[in-house]
Amino acid sequence: MFHPTKIIGIGVNYRAHAVEMGKGLPDEPLMFLKPPSALILDGAAIERPAGYERVDYEGELGVVIGRRAKRVPREHALEVVAGFTCVNDVTVRDLQKKDGQWARAKGFDTFCPVGPRIVPGLDPSRLKIQTRVNGTVKQDSTTADLIFDVPALIAFVSAHVTLEDGDLITTGTPSGVGNLAVGDVVEVEIEGIGILKNSVIARP
Repeated sequence: MFHPTKIIGIGVNYRAHAVEMGKGLPDEPLMFLKPPSALILDGAAIERPAGYERVDYEGELGVVIGRRAKRVPREHALEVVAGFTCVNDVTVRDLQKKDGQWARAKGFDTFCPVGPRIVPGLDPSRLKIQTRVNGTVKQDSTTADLIFDVPALIAFVSAHVTLEDGDLITTGTPSGVGNLAVGDVVEVEIEGIGILKNSVIARP
C-alpha cells in the first residue's frame, strides 16, 4: 500500500476520448485533484451514490512517484517514477457538468480504485489498456493515443506542483466511458501490470 499526499488527475488526454466528449484537443494538460480519501485497492467495493444518472468508470494508467520531484525536465521524468499501476477514475458525470470544476464529481470516497500492483521499469509509451464491465469490453486502446505522454505529464505537473514520494498521477482515459450500476463488476487491465477488479455497491 502506498500513501499519496495527493492524486493528480489529467482530463481529456486521449485523442479518441476528446472526440467522444465533444472537446477539441487541449493545448496543455488539464489538471485536477482527487483526495487521497478516495483511494481503494483491488477487490474493494466502489460505493455508487444514489440520485445520479451517470456514475462513470474511467480506466487509466497510473504513475506512482518514487521521490520528491520539482520542475523535472522531460528527459529525466521517468527517473522519478517508482512504478505504474491501473486506476479507475470514477466520476459522477452529472456533477461534473453541473459544477464546472471536478472536485465533487471525482472526489467521493471509493472513487479511486488502484491496483493490483505497482510495476517498475515499464515503457509507458505503448501499453494496451482495456476496461470491462461484467465481462464486456467497454474501453480498448493503448497509451500511444495519449495526447500528452507520461514524461510530458510529469514535467508539466512538477513545474506547477511539487511531487512527493508516493504521489499518484492518473493519465487520462480512452474513449468508451459509461455508467456503472449497483451490482456491476468493473475491471481495468493494463499490459504488464494486471487486472484491477472492483464491484459496485450502493453507497451506505
